[in-house]
Amino acid sequence: MRVHVPVHLRWGDLDAYNHVNNVELMRLLEEARVRAFWRSGEDEDGVDRGMALIEAEVGADTVTLIARHEVVYLAPIAYRRAPLDVQLWISHLGGASLDVCYDVFGSGEASGDLYARAVSTIVLLDTATNRPRRITDEERLAWSVYLGEPLQLGRSRS
Repeated sequence: MRVHVPVHLRWGDLDAYNHVNNVELMRLLEEARVRAFWRSGEDEDGVDRGMALIEAEVGADTVTLIARHEVVYLAPIAYRRAPLDVQLWISHLGGASLDVCYDVFGSGEASGDLYARAVSTIVLLDTATNRPRRITDEERLAWSVYLGEPLQLGRSRS
């Protein structure tokens, strides 16, 4: 099962070539990830909050760190009014980390093109000890619904 997060582009996301800059794509992935995983009082945006187990509040006892990103850019993303459809799922649940996969699609009547694929490794950190903390049984149970196939992003070199 995937979580679908609509993410709107900003005019400032474009670079001199009139498409979304590679750095801005990382911001778009971050926005989708935060909206999918973290609880907040603003859940009216149409995003499935099934993954949302981490509280988004100052002083929370867990923070997340990104340990790794891997991105494959498949097509340039031009400015569009319709939001992108960022689809997320989990490909691996470790002891204190998880791998989140993304497919970035166009949405709306004009396009359903696949623009990018990515994987992020997230480490859960206990704020009291500043050390990785284990994924709880509650998190593992809730997140296991979103387990799917890992992306194979690497290319073979001959």
